[in-house]
Amino acid sequence: MSKIVTRSINRRDLLKVSSTAALLGAVGAAFPRGVFAEGAGPETPKATLGFIALTDSAPLIIAKEKGLYAKYGMTEVTVGKQASWGATRDNLELGSAGGGIDGAHILSPMPYLISTGKITKGNAPLPMYLLSRLNINGQCISVAGAYKGLGIGTQAAALKDAFAKAKAEGKEVKCAVTFPGGTHDLWMRYWLAANGIDPNKDVSTIVVPPPQMVANMKVNTMEAFCVGEPWNAQLVNQGIGFSALTTGELWGNHPEKAFAMRADWVDANPKAAKALLMAVQEAAQWCDKPENKEEMCSIVGGRDYFKVPVEDILGRAKGEIDYGDGRKVTDSPHIMKYWNDFASYPWPSHDLWFLTEDIRWGYLPADLDTKALVAKVNREDLWRDAAAAIGAPAAEIPTSKSRGVETFFDGKTFDPADPAAYLASLAIKAV
Repeated sequence: MSKIVTRSINRRDLLKVSSTAALLGAVGAAFPRGVFAEGAGPETPKATLGFIALTDSAPLIIAKEKGLYAKYGMTEVTVGKQASWGATRDNLELGSAGGGIDGAHILSPMPYLISTGKITKGNAPLPMYLLSRLNINGQCISVAGAYKGLGIGTQAAALKDAFAKAKAEGKEVKCAVTFPGGTHDLWMRYWLAANGIDPNKDVSTIVVPPPQMVANMKVNTMEAFCVGEPWNAQLVNQGIGFSALTTGELWGNHPEKAFAMRADWVDANPKAAKALLMAVQEAAQWCDKPENKEEMCSIVGGRDYFKVPVEDILGRAKGEIDYGDGRKVTDSPHIMKYWNDFASYPWPSHDLWFLTEDIRWGYLPADLDTKALVAKVNREDLWRDAAAAIGAPAAEIPTSKSRGVETFFDGKTFDPADPAAYLASLAIKAV
């Protein structure tokens, strides 16, 4: 029989073993197997991100609150509230080195408008990368209570007549959006134009930050606004106005916000950018689980983020919509999605539509090489790399860069292979 040799372990040995195990455990948690090459974590653990108080910012916030940035080695990420989309742009121009931000929850067209210098100081181009979509659906066009009872929804012929009458009486008819050339601006303009209302001639399109929409409607500053939640629900809950339509009724499963970063930051920190993207993708998956909706709304509605009652967020986050004009649904097919139905994937074909619409309204030049610009700004390749790294099933990663022909509520279609034909089919436009 072989002899079993034993050795006593003193307290110092035990402490060494315990501390080493703890260290290895921490490293293993921060850098999961297969994410980065051995011994090569993110170039920096720091990143400064911005968000606007809208529920489609949830993936960035949840990634912070659930420790997902830290899980992938980004242990010093800050997620700070921005006052407006203009402030988001200004802080992206500064970058974190200048006291601003490195990336943000942002309106999907903005990285393009910034990259081309159309909205930057001195029109100086600032290269941006669009890394991920943050959501599809989930916005609304809301109308002042004075127009309740006219049967206004996606079809709004009565609103056209009412606006014309008000204008004839000397009133300036204002429709509020959140940023020129941004998603809310394009939804408002599409809806108005499809109903025969020229947004450049028949109304005044004004810019109001999302958190100020309800207060401005309350004092009769505008007739309608387009924004995300929780501000449409809050308008209804306060009895000030009603939701004419959800933007998903305008275009089913439409793209909305994006996660974008300064290109120079991503180029200098590719592993850190991948880590951030992985965390945001994992947070998007978490946000789409029905059992997490209440916790998600409690987190984003809290003191550190939106500072609004949870009841102003939760209902619509679950697909329960009180339009405020007698219509109610309990299971809307137009619910905001963060991961499901490829919600997180930044379809280049969708960015092509945004650029075409910005050309339609004069925000971008008609001779812009849109396909070349999308290829430069949209980094769906990085999205795919990150999705594979977190183990996303193959069925949840698109095999194409185009979702194909898109159809809108008025029957118009957009074929990414022929944007010019779409633009030519539109009766009301600035070009």
